[in-house]
Amino acid sequence: MRPHLKSKKMGLITLGIESSCDETGIALYQMGRGLLAHALYTQVAMHNEYGGVVPELASRDHVRRVIPLVRQVMREADVSLNQISAVAYTQGPGLGGALLVGASVANALAYALDIPTIGIHHLEGHLLSPLLSDPAPEFPFVALLVSGGHTQLMRVDGVGLYILLGETLDDAAGEAFDKSAKLLGLSYPGGPALAKLAASGRPGLYKLPRPMQHSGDLDFSFSGLKTAVLTLVKQSGNDDQTRADIACAVQEAIVDVLAHKARAALEHAGLNQLVVAGGVGANRLLRERLTESIGKRGGKVFYPDLEFCTDNGAMIAFAGALRFAQQQDKKDYRFNVKPRWDLQEIVLRN
Repeated sequence: MRPHLKSKKMGLITLGIESSCDETGIALYQMGRGLLAHALYTQVAMHNEYGGVVPELASRDHVRRVIPLVRQVMREADVSLNQISAVAYTQGPGLGGALLVGASVANALAYALDIPTIGIHHLEGHLLSPLLSDPAPEFPFVALLVSGGHTQLMRVDGVGLYILLGETLDDAAGEAFDKSAKLLGLSYPGGPALAKLAASGRPGLYKLPRPMQHSGDLDFSFSGLKTAVLTLVKQSGNDDQTRADIACAVQEAIVDVLAHKARAALEHAGLNQLVVAGGVGANRLLRERLTESIGKRGGKVFYPDLEFCTDNGAMIAFAGALRFAQQQDKKDYRFNVKPRWDLQEIVLRN
């Protein structure tokens, strides 16, 4: 057990519920033992018909999945309801209706069991998820949060102690992947499809802009890249090799910017540990580039396991357990969700 995870609440079990977008995730985490069990249901096949997430359909599917998944995880962990000490749920950001499903189930269950609930910031779950891996980083570190909706660099000094270093001014990196994939006629979700196509592309054949790579700050911008991709697609052929070459150029441009800014953030913070979290953190080229470039300057990069890069219940159960270890046993079942929620608004709840 790592020192920063020690607590007077060793042995207590936290149930985590994630329902912020198009995946229903459930997990059980026990202080002192670790992750007991987790399950995930993804709605990708359903939303693929529409080329993106349909919020109403997402909410309805969470209603269908959450209780069966809770029962499944409890069976797999051999844990009964009366053994659960707290229920953590994603309070935001995300789709309002989807968040309400997880929040209402969490608070109803906790009320019935007379145990506390803990509302978790979705990005905090991602940010702390590499601590589930072995080896894990120690505080402080710099975190690169990179997903479909967020691209941020944070200094992390502890649970709830986050300082924003830089963020995207428009599109997130994941959006740049997804929108470029759509321009290339690829299916949803676009990021993984584009990365797969890029593997057969020829590097360096097309040159795309690296927006704000040398801006002198730690902010990002990807909207201009999307426009450049649109122009390139219109000017180029539509054969398979050309599409693969363009996909390769897109991936190279995004990875170059992310790697450059991540290195600059470590230098700015005077730290040598980088944590990469969020769905784009599963990108193979990004992992290779970061590990190599930061390793050369004596630093180390930590990633969550691939199964925990996308939205999942394990990160919510884990973040909830850490929060539960630092707060009093408050039982207040009035709740709200926060579709828009700045990570820096989080404070330790004493």
